[in-house]
Amino acid sequence: MSFIDSGISHLGRVIKTGYIQLEFASKNGFFQRLDARIKVLFLIFFIIIVSLKKEILPEVGIAFFVFGLAAISRLNLFNFYKKVIPLGFIFGFLIALPSAFNVITKGEVILPVIHLSRSYDFWIYHVPETIGITREGISGVAMLTLRVLNSIALSFLILYTTPFSEIIRALKVFRAPDAILMIITLTYKYIFIFAKTVEDMHLAKKSRMPGEATNTEARKWIAGRIAFMFKKTQQRCEDVFKAMLGRGFSDTIKLYGFRKMSSIDRAAGFFLFFVGVLFLCI
Repeated sequence: MSFIDSGISHLGRVIKTGYIQLEFASKNGFFQRLDARIKVLFLIFFIIIVSLKKEILPEVGIAFFVFGLAAISRLNLFNFYKKVIPLGFIFGFLIALPSAFNVITKGEVILPVIHLSRSYDFWIYHVPETIGITREGISGVAMLTLRVLNSIALSFLILYTTPFSEIIRALKVFRAPDAILMIITLTYKYIFIFAKTVEDMHLAKKSRMPGEATNTEARKWIAGRIAFMFKKTQQRCEDVFKAMLGRGFSDTIKLYGFRKMSSIDRAAGFFLFFVGVLFLCI
């Protein structure tokens, strides 16, 4: 597969992801039944807890708790953690890995890596004779990695079990600025329009070509399509804004039809709050 076909296939996955998210949100699981306002509060509360905890054991407990919530919500755990773990590895483990060395984090060296002839001093920095991984550094890397993994898992749990429109409605209830909600909504919608447009252009090009394009031709085509999409995006923004004005748009978002919270929502909210308090006290 050429690099251009590979790129288009990734854009196609963007479109499929939107439909998959809606499919997960419509399943008859535990989190799917709850009111979106409860889930948004749960997300904010637990991310604060994840950020406040300074020990590894509570972070591991939160990870298992999120795993249990994903399981009883009938999510595909393999696909769920196939997205969570790589992101946690990149933005948690790899970014924090340099801090495991004694050049950055002082402490007991448990794994020597490099032995120098002597130690060196550069301004305010001290390079020891033996450079290695410290016990305190490993603890810090593990802590940051667990924090990132838990935050991503919590966010994905809400996204996979709640339709996007319900998330926006819940944020509106909690007085999120209308400008931010509008930007989020239009961006979310345009991602799928952009991906579908690029995929259609690529398929139209392939249908008119008797063979495969060379790398030089592919690069020229990509450069031309980038310029075309930039102009098309500007035109689409103007058309959308004019259409919004023509339909009586104002700078205030009004949402109606909020359902009353049921006893199940209240009980689940109390349970999640109680568990969060337990993690805070550990």
